[in-house]
Amino acid sequence: MKMKKIIWKMFGGVAALLAMNVALAAGGNFPLDKAPSRVNNEAALQNGAKLFVNYCLNCHGAVSMRYNRLRDIGLTDEQIKQNLLFSGEKVGDLMNVAISPKDAKAWFGAMPPDLSVIARAKGVDYLYTYLRTYYQDDTKITGWNNMAYPAVAMPNVFWELQGIRKAKYVDEKDPHDATKTIHVFKGFEQVTPGKLKPQEFDNAMGDLVAYLQWMGEPAQLDRKRLGVWVLMFLAIFTVLAWGLNKSYWKDIH
Repeated sequence: MKMKKIIWKMFGGVAALLAMNVALAAGGNFPLDKAPSRVNNEAALQNGAKLFVNYCLNCHGAVSMRYNRLRDIGLTDEQIKQNLLFSGEKVGDLMNVAISPKDAKAWFGAMPPDLSVIARAKGVDYLYTYLRTYYQDDTKITGWNNMAYPAVAMPNVFWELQGIRKAKYVDEKDPHDATKTIHVFKGFEQVTPGKLKPQEFDNAMGDLVAYLQWMGEPAQLDRKRLGVWVLMFLAIFTVLAWGLNKSYWKDIH
């Protein structure tokens, strides 16, 4: 009985930890939007790679990825050189961050995290929501805040594409206590337009998230295709093994 209680406590602790991680990833109670599934769409992955190199790689590295691995999403070495290499890198180089650790510490207080496996760590729905829920907040040092990650230290690097928005709040009665009011989020107010229309911006972020998902495991499409063949082989082998077993034992009583 004592061992059983210990086991149940362990499961309870793991469940609580998982619940805490989900809550933190979702930025509290803010609902996550469903990210579009484009990890097998080469055009989307190529656009996502372009956005990643132009907007993310300035501060965030991807040291588990080499530029030449982008051949797997249909890019040639010449296309990589002309469109994705800007600081004398070679096609075979790792995607190292452009900013130095010293500058990063001075500007942000710490080195921004590597994004090689960020999609696997945080989830694509979280990233898709996070990238699209920035808003202007003059109370923050950076001038920006985020609904999915409140008090985020990272500024909105896509503000030129998305435009400047502010969060709209209204005071409503607390459903649990009629004597109190709560601050309720009611959407965003567009202050200045961006280079992209809202739907175009959402589409671009969908491409970026798809690239981050692919980058976390570039061989995932091959793994899934191979997995189908393995399951088919096992199914056929199971039928043959069952038939052989039946034939072997049919004359034995």
